[in-house]
Amino acid sequence: MPIYQAIVLAIIQGVAEFIPVSSSGHLIIVRRLLGWNELSPAHELTFDVALHFGTLISVLLYFRRTWFQIIRAAFGGKVVRFSETGDSLTDLTLEEQRKERRLLWFLAIATIPGGIAGKLLEHSAEDYFREHIYLIAGALIAVALFMWWGEKVDKLTKPLTKINFSDAIFVGCAQAFALIPGVSRSGSTITAGLFRNMTREAAVRFSFLLSTPLIAGAVVLKGYEMRKEGLPAGMHAPFIVGVLVSAIVGYAAIAWLIRYLQNNTLKLFIIYRILLGIVVMALAYFWHLQ
Repeated sequence: MPIYQAIVLAIIQGVAEFIPVSSSGHLIIVRRLLGWNELSPAHELTFDVALHFGTLISVLLYFRRTWFQIIRAAFGGKVVRFSETGDSLTDLTLEEQRKERRLLWFLAIATIPGGIAGKLLEHSAEDYFREHIYLIAGALIAVALFMWWGEKVDKLTKPLTKINFSDAIFVGCAQAFALIPGVSRSGSTITAGLFRNMTREAAVRFSFLLSTPLIAGAVVLKGYEMRKEGLPAGMHAPFIVGVLVSAIVGYAAIAWLIRYLQNNTLKLFIIYRILLGIVVMALAYFWHLQ
């Protein structure tokens, strides 16, 4: 794989992993349209997981202080208002402290459906889902419609401190659908948060925090496989470049999206997903892509 391809794919991964437009879908679409077929499907997936390692670094760096506070609070340490951006120095009542302490456990609960789905559908995710361009295009459009619905039907008033067990399970189940390229992990979880009346900021923060254990698990498993099989010849430099670029771009994407959704809706991403899905279907039809 040429270095320039690694850089382009890493930029796409860094942006689309956190912005709700589907990183896996974009990686597959770009490869198919540009004819970048140097890697086997198995090695393509391995490279994509390496790019996910880069975005894992970015989310860990961006939320490093928040993760420390969440873990400290969950195990009985000092509690601060880490759930939202603004009132970190405000004193909390005992009830607010109790709610803050539960966030780590709700994140753990929300990880379970995605972990189970990933294990059960591992081979479908690697083979069937990635090979069907119409499925990817359809998922882009379908989730866009759910995003639009989520924006319309709910009050969007629930902060992270008011998340409960059913919220965590609902968002976690939505995350499981992200195994289908085109769905988008952030898109499905943010939309699920809206359907549970979370504020946009709460939904996006819960989504990003929730991504950490799931991406980490996928990276560890694929890293173990890579240790046994090794990398293809000449792939060490593209892997290193891909990880670094996706980490840098991912960090910038997180910061931008959190600020953007404080004062804006998901309309921009809804329109983009629908247009992209239509364009991909048209190209697949006329170019006879499967």
